[in-house]
Amino acid sequence: MSDPCETTEHHLDRLLRRALNSFDLPDSTVDRLGTALAHSSSLHSSHHSSVLHRETHRHTYLLADGSALTLWELVHSGGRDVRSPRRHELYDDEGDARIAASRLAGSFSDSPAFGDEGMQEAPGDLEMLTALMSAPPAPFPRTYAPDNSADHARRVLRRAENADRPGEERARLLRAAFAHHITQIFGRQCDVDGRPAGFTLYEHAFLLLDGSETSLWEVEHTATPDGRHMCEVYEDEHTARAAMESRTRIC
Repeated sequence: MSDPCETTEHHLDRLLRRALNSFDLPDSTVDRLGTALAHSSSLHSSHHSSVLHRETHRHTYLLADGSALTLWELVHSGGRDVRSPRRHELYDDEGDARIAASRLAGSFSDSPAFGDEGMQEAPGDLEMLTALMSAPPAPFPRTYAPDNSADHARRVLRRAENADRPGEERARLLRAAFAHHITQIFGRQCDVDGRPAGFTLYEHAFLLLDGSETSLWEVEHTATPDGRHMCEVYEDEHTARAAMESRTRIC
């Protein structure tokens, strides 16, 4: 929660000073933050284990022109080792903050999982494939947020590494997006070809200027030959889930 005794100017200065990557924030974002009149902070998500402490904080600022701007702060340290320093990173896009968090060790293990959470052994191939293809639970009512949505769509498409990602036609359509909503549809840690791998599926839903809706489906996983983090983006959920299934057979 925000400290009621701290001014917005002091809060923002403290945030920028301690962030290791504050210089990566766009100049336009920093310039807009210079007009901040008020702010509110809240804990967005957290993960605590013996090897990693990780928190994501949401800082929202009311600007002089009446608009709002959100910064996402990632705070992490080396688990129970009290000597491990707390590191701070700042992002002006929720998707970028989420990717940074997922690259930290243990980040996939706190994603919602299907099946028995008390299982001690890795699931078999059949169980894993069944979970990947199972229908997701009924979603909560969607609430769109107007927050540089066209630019958010551009960033999602830009980080996609799959050759069959949505093309220019979909990118052109998304330039008319003025609000969006992100939903985590699926998350699981499992073994792929004897190696640990994490899968997360997100729906990025966009509201367009003509009142229509469209979505991008993003798969984040570490089922790569060298275990590195990879993002893939698809036009529909069925194709995204089929891609996850095929990734479980990586050699």
